[in-house]
Amino acid sequence: MANLFQVDVVSAESEIYSGTAEFVVLPGESGELGIYPRHTPLITRIKPGVVRVRLETGAVESIFVAGGILEVQPDGVTVLADTAIRAHDLDEAKAEEAKRKAEESLQNRTADIDFARVTAELNVAIAQLAAINRLRKEVH
Repeated sequence: MANLFQVDVVSAESEIYSGTAEFVVLPGESGELGIYPRHTPLITRIKPGVVRVRLETGAVESIFVAGGILEVQPDGVTVLADTAIRAHDLDEAKAEEAKRKAEESLQNRTADIDFARVTAELNVAIAQLAAINRLRKEVH
């Protein structure tokens, strides 16, 4: 039996994934992080992107997160995501529309826009589109 550890990916709305894994790869603020069993304890913020959970079977569970917090303990990983969506449930048309609206808001800057919020929305939409493109490449 391979070395496994518990992985939980949750958002404010629901628990997206809970199970054991061989390793996890996710978008840390300073770059991609790879987490294996008995990893050194760690708490860090994560950027919008894809959390990839390698299951004991060799399959990979891909989950898009719109940022959040990662907590690593020697026996498990918890991802507390702002928003989490199973990668196969991502909607390209919605992401394109969100990107377009955010870009439009930034170009037509008015005093009443929340620059930080609109920039965060743009970053999430771009990360969703990148995740969709990456999944397409993995499938083909």
